[in-house]
Amino acid sequence: MMLVVEVVDAHDLMPKDGEGSSSAFVEVDFSNQRSRTRTVHKDLNPVWNQKLSFRLHDPDILPKQSVEACVYNERKTFPSRNFLGRVRVHGANIVRQGEEILQRFQLEKKWLFSSIKGDLALKLYISPEPKSPPPLPLSPTNHNCPTSAVTESDTITSKTTATNSTIDPAAPTEALAVETTSLSTDPKPAATEEAELNQRPTEVKLETTYCINKHQVSPQPGKSVEQQSPATVPVVPIMAFQQVHYGQAQPSRAEEYKLKDTSPQLGERWPHARRVGWMGMVGGGDKLTSTYDLVEQMYYLYVRVVKAKDLPPNAITGSCDPYVEVKLGNYKGITKHFDKKSSPEWNQAFAFSKERIQSTVLEVYVKDKEVAARDDYIGRVVFDLNEVPTRVPPDSPLAPQWYRLEDRRGDGKVRGEIMLAVWMGTQADEAFPDAWHSDAATVQGEGVSNIRSKVYVSPKLWYLRVNVIEAQDVQPNDGSRPPEVFVKAQVGNQVLKTRVCPTRTMSPMWNEDLVFVAAEPFEEHLVLTVEDRVHHTKDDLLGRIVLPLTLFEKRLDHRPVHSRWFNMERFGFGVLEGDRRKELKFSSRIHLRVCLEGAYHVMDESTMYISDTRPTARQLWKQPIGVLEVGILSAQGLIPMKMKDGRGITDAYCVAKYGQKWVRTRTIIDSASPKWNEQYTWEVYDPCTVITLGVFDNCHLGGNEKPAGGGGAAR
Repeated sequence: MMLVVEVVDAHDLMPKDGEGSSSAFVEVDFSNQRSRTRTVHKDLNPVWNQKLSFRLHDPDILPKQSVEACVYNERKTFPSRNFLGRVRVHGANIVRQGEEILQRFQLEKKWLFSSIKGDLALKLYISPEPKSPPPLPLSPTNHNCPTSAVTESDTITSKTTATNSTIDPAAPTEALAVETTSLSTDPKPAATEEAELNQRPTEVKLETTYCINKHQVSPQPGKSVEQQSPATVPVVPIMAFQQVHYGQAQPSRAEEYKLKDTSPQLGERWPHARRVGWMGMVGGGDKLTSTYDLVEQMYYLYVRVVKAKDLPPNAITGSCDPYVEVKLGNYKGITKHFDKKSSPEWNQAFAFSKERIQSTVLEVYVKDKEVAARDDYIGRVVFDLNEVPTRVPPDSPLAPQWYRLEDRRGDGKVRGEIMLAVWMGTQADEAFPDAWHSDAATVQGEGVSNIRSKVYVSPKLWYLRVNVIEAQDVQPNDGSRPPEVFVKAQVGNQVLKTRVCPTRTMSPMWNEDLVFVAAEPFEEHLVLTVEDRVHHTKDDLLGRIVLPLTLFEKRLDHRPVHSRWFNMERFGFGVLEGDRRKELKFSSRIHLRVCLEGAYHVMDESTMYISDTRPTARQLWKQPIGVLEVGILSAQGLIPMKMKDGRGITDAYCVAKYGQKWVRTRTIIDSASPKWNEQYTWEVYDPCTVITLGVFDNCHLGGNEKPAGGGGAAR
């Protein structure tokens, strides 16, 4: 991956050359890589429009890094440059290619007594690495490099900086408790300023626009070298940032995090238990190494059926239509079947709750599906549950193994092998969300996908501001009267109108703002119609235009948006001439100023229960103040919500919503006291926000249920 910094321009820079101007260039520093733009001479409002690329080794740690862009005035005399200001952009505000937006940053001081003014316009985004990488910059340690890459026109300075930072061990910790939730922050004090001391920077004449690692720049033989006095090296402050620690509450406040009126064993094993295998008690009295530490541990026997090979064909049909049946006591799970395939691949997981197991043996059958007759037996594999290994995240997933199939009595091997993985785990296992569950064995068909736990992310919402300025050459259908013109705008199901122009003219003016809500990926269009108010019950269409939302720019600040003229579609036909219509060749036009506002938060929730106040544009987001962890344990005393087989039942699931993230637990079938024991996390940007939870009845299981109500919610 590559980090691209597009340096666009700067505005109102400080004059530094003694003649009321500056010769500015920008030097960008990212992850020990440094690159610079060309120099624009004698211009306080320079324009570069130059892209600088940096290698991004690990995109996952980008939010912990920052990009620094410094503006300098190039001088021909000593010292070789003057500082004009700098900008620091946190890595969490950098988006992927295609989402970048021009951002204008106010230049900041580097030292206390610096005289700085002006701003710098940048675009920052992550792009995939090109298939043919650009040539590497000249390495100073390689003396065999061709001398044609080195000129004597530009200068790069090598500096070694020493960083000293201190951390106050007594930094305060704040915690926010919400029943089964925990929010903790641990602010890190600002680092002390670091100084560039006792180093003698050397200057090597080099012309390049590629990034150069700081530690690789050193003096080259045969090049002119200028030395700078160590006393002139300024003290460079380092911008501090807060480090968020996610952890448990202080022991003195442990009572605040306990559930009331219940005694759940959150994330712990039963006391005095010993590791005696699956059918006995697994583990010891210590706490489980798991991310599910706010819920009770629920144990499951997992069976992953991966694939089979070399299965024998049917003696009559000459082909094999295999499927697998996983049987544990009275519970039986079946994979899908394949037609005429002797080496099928299923990759399906099955989960059997430990509380409902009534057998000590797990049987896995491979069968050949028949249309009319009984399915043929191919072979089986049998597991003793006392020998099943235990796996708890963050342990690596258990690798599947090949097993030879046995005959029906288990006396000998038969043709064919099957790849399986069998282990005992908890609801924290990666296989849990997509597995077939014995608790919902009665659900079939499409209902299986409707009972699984899911995580949703709401689409990003933007305000679409449409400034209707004026129209020209509007031709009414009735030429005997001046038109009463207004504009109707529509985005999806949203329809807004301007007022009727008070002046009856063919060039009406409104200058009105119409604000809509648009959702990414902007599949809807802006439809504008110019209409004539003929009667209070009748409006004539005079012109129409359809504009895609991707046509409009995204604005993050107060800068003005340029207006544009758009030609309307031709609006009618002339008099019939035989079998032909004489189409009018004339069309009017409309003057608009349209933009997508990214600096606002779209209010899609009630202000009393708002869960997110961040602006739409990710570039403007602040760093999270902590993490909210929610353990959804259980519910009690739910009323029957529908009828099945003459009795009232409830198939309950829980939904939690905070910010853009929605979570939905799995559905517990036919239970008025369901136990979910699922855990989820959210990043928190504002403590004065609300999380909403609701319990619902699932009416999409494909049975003969009759709904009798809805659900309840809590905040």
